[in-house]
Amino acid sequence: MAQVFVSIGSNADRELYIGRCLDALDALFEKLELSPVYESESVGFDGDNFYNLVASFKTELSVGELSKQLKQVEDDNDRCRTSPRFSGRTLDIDLLTYDALIGDIEGVSLPREEITENAFVLWPLAELAPKERHPVLAETYQQLWLDYDKEKQLLNPVSFIWHERDLSA
Repeated sequence: MAQVFVSIGSNADRELYIGRCLDALDALFEKLELSPVYESESVGFDGDNFYNLVASFKTELSVGELSKQLKQVEDDNDRCRTSPRFSGRTLDIDLLTYDALIGDIEGVSLPREEITENAFVLWPLAELAPKERHPVLAETYQQLWLDYDKEKQLLNPVSFIWHERDLSA
């Protein structure tokens, strides 16, 4: 089974859609592990703030099959695919890593570049898997976060409870 990490974000009815996403992932995949939830400003457009977190789980699906499954979870949660790329959304799930695969795998670029570009991906990832190593850079996520320019994007920990699980930082 492959170990995967995905980022999850929402800026529309955030508690509802993040909760629905976690319910779906928990039903579909084994050993769902979750980072704390953070609030970030929208990137690339003016819009409502996002809630973001990272999830990890194991799967037997191929990269392509997993990508389709994640898109289906988005679609099941009112994701509009006709909006501009940089716009608000009910739910955004991005595959960050799939084991240590590198390159374009079944139409998915791995590892996802956003890992090192966006605080709302890197900080939750470093919280969830501090000792895991980036497949290309070979640095731990904890070290990458320590080296990240924290002035670039501001994040705020938020209080978030999902099925009596406290996902607060």
